[in-house]
Amino acid sequence: MADEISRTIAVDAMGSDRGPEAVVEGIKIALGNSDGKLSVTLTGRSEELEPLLKKHGLSNDERVSVMHCSEVIGMDEKPIKSIKQKRDSSLVRAVELVKLGACHAAVSCGNTGSLMACGTIKLRQMAGVERPALASVWPSREQHFVMLDVGANPTTKPEHHVHNAILGSHFCRLTLGRDKPRVGLLSIGTEESKGHELIQSSNEKLRSIGDLINYVGPIEGFDVFENKVDVVLCDGFTGNVLLKTCEALFKAFRSIMKDEVKRNPVRMAGALLMRGAFKDVKHRLDPDRYCGAPLLGLQGNVIKAHGSASANAIAAAVRIAGEFIEYDMTRHAAEDISKANALLASVKNVPVAEPVEE
Repeated sequence: MADEISRTIAVDAMGSDRGPEAVVEGIKIALGNSDGKLSVTLTGRSEELEPLLKKHGLSNDERVSVMHCSEVIGMDEKPIKSIKQKRDSSLVRAVELVKLGACHAAVSCGNTGSLMACGTIKLRQMAGVERPALASVWPSREQHFVMLDVGANPTTKPEHHVHNAILGSHFCRLTLGRDKPRVGLLSIGTEESKGHELIQSSNEKLRSIGDLINYVGPIEGFDVFENKVDVVLCDGFTGNVLLKTCEALFKAFRSIMKDEVKRNPVRMAGALLMRGAFKDVKHRLDPDRYCGAPLLGLQGNVIKAHGSASANAIAAAVRIAGEFIEYDMTRHAAEDISKANALLASVKNVPVAEPVEE
């Protein structure tokens, strides 16, 4: 476990769609909820950040510092091009602070592609991991679960699923407190004979690593929200499409409900009586509780928050970053990845990702 005193987090202050004030507000909330052992370095334009820190009473807080950056990466910029051309951007500097050891995690609401590219290039993958994965916590009918990959790697290989199963299991233990997270591979049916070649091969390799994960086999879409698994595995293309589809569906359902409730006074009166239930449902589905989506599989902690994240959501992302540091996520996951690769290598004709040299 990491030294509690050294929980220093770099936060990209310029990446939010809501502007730097939402980030500063989030930092204030995070510091207020911490045990006093948390410190934050904000990367961004100091001329914009200093007045905001003063406004929110953080100017003289020893736990907060500012690294001035002259550039900002926009949401529509190309990942590789943006990090090469804007080396003094708030996003790049936040990740570099982790690389240099000055901070132990980086949090950003900025361009997802740029953050993934920067994290991969600057921090490099864990030994034996070929591609990092973006994980997300989702609500289900009874409890929350982890899904990965939701966008980092659209062209998944079977061994990527194995690595993601281990990474996702560790993340689930850390964030959701599950001792033996149940892992399922998203397919078109629960029968092991179903699915294309990637699913078939991935299923075999997931079973071959034994007790390193609690693998329950293939699952289908009907199972995702039914508390049958704690970790859902899929390729980054499918995960990203599913993530955005579910977000849009939730917004559409909420809008439909409001329209129907307002149709007549009787329904409006009934809605008032149901106000407590609606409030509880909103809390259960609140995306701010688990806003931070970690980029797993790197030699450092990088947390992606939504571009439109509220101050509370940014505070949650900072909290998750602190938990990663406390748990020493990178070391624990790397040990199991090494064991899994050794087991895969013992199976005939199973390709294993080579360690990445620094």
